[in-house]
Amino acid sequence: MNTPPFKTSPVLESAKGITHGFFSRHGGISEGIYTSLNTGPGSDDTPKHITENRKRVAAALGTDAPRLLSVHQCHTTDVITALEPWHPDNNPKADAIVTNIPGIACSALSADCAPVLLADPVARVIGAAHAGWRGALNGITDTTIEAMVTLGAQPENICAVIGPCISSQHFEVGPEFVAAFIAEHQNTAKLFRKGRGDRSYFDIKTYLVRKLLRAGIRTAQTLPDCTYEQNQDYFSYRYNTHNATTDYGRNISAIMIDL
Repeated sequence: MNTPPFKTSPVLESAKGITHGFFSRHGGISEGIYTSLNTGPGSDDTPKHITENRKRVAAALGTDAPRLLSVHQCHTTDVITALEPWHPDNNPKADAIVTNIPGIACSALSADCAPVLLADPVARVIGAAHAGWRGALNGITDTTIEAMVTLGAQPENICAVIGPCISSQHFEVGPEFVAAFIAEHQNTAKLFRKGRGDRSYFDIKTYLVRKLLRAGIRTAQTLPDCTYEQNQDYFSYRYNTHNATTDYGRNISAIMIDL
C-alpha cells in the first residue's frame, strides 16, 4: 500500500504522543476531477476509491480505516465526542470531533474551508474541526474547545493549527458577509481587502487564529498553503466552480492520540 504524502506543523509535532497530518490530493487511486486522494464520501467519486484512499490515510497515521472518523459536515457548531468508532455509512451530522481515546483519528474534510486540528498533550485530548465561514463566525472552534474541556483538557494547554484552506488573495465575499463579521468584532474590519465593485477579500486564516486565542488556548498557528492557488495539490470547491466543474474532491486533515 502506498503512503500518501502529508504535511505537519511543528506546533503539533511538539505534542508528545499525538500524531497528525494535513493531507494533499496526492497519493490515492481516484481518477478524473477526483485525482487522486479524494476522501469525501459526499462527492460523486467511486465509493471503492474513497474507501481505499481513507485506508491509506489511516495507515499513514498508524491506525486502521474503521477508526479514521469523519462526520457529515453541514456548517454548524455541533461537536461529536467519539468514544468508539462509528460506521462510515452512519456519519453523524456535525462539524467537529473530539476524543480522548487512543487510536481514534479525528478528521476534518475540506475543499477551501479551514480544517483545524487541536490537541492538549497534557490531558491527551484532541479535536478536529471543519470551519467554513458560517461555522467560523458562529463559533465552531469555541464549541470544539468546550467539548475538549469536558473531556479534561485545559484551554491553556491546547494548541491549534489551521491547515490548507483558501487564502485572502482568493476568498472573495459580498458586503453582507463583511457586515456580519464586523458586527461580531470591530477589529475584523482590518481582515478585509477591497475587491471589485462591492466585493472584498477576506483573511479567514488570521480570523480563526484570533478567535482561537480569544478562547484562551496556548498557541494557534496556520499553514501557508492556499487550496485555490495550489489547486493541483489540493481540492478546491471555488476553483472548480470558477472553471465550471460540477463536483470536487475533499482534502483530509486528521489527528490521533497514539496507542
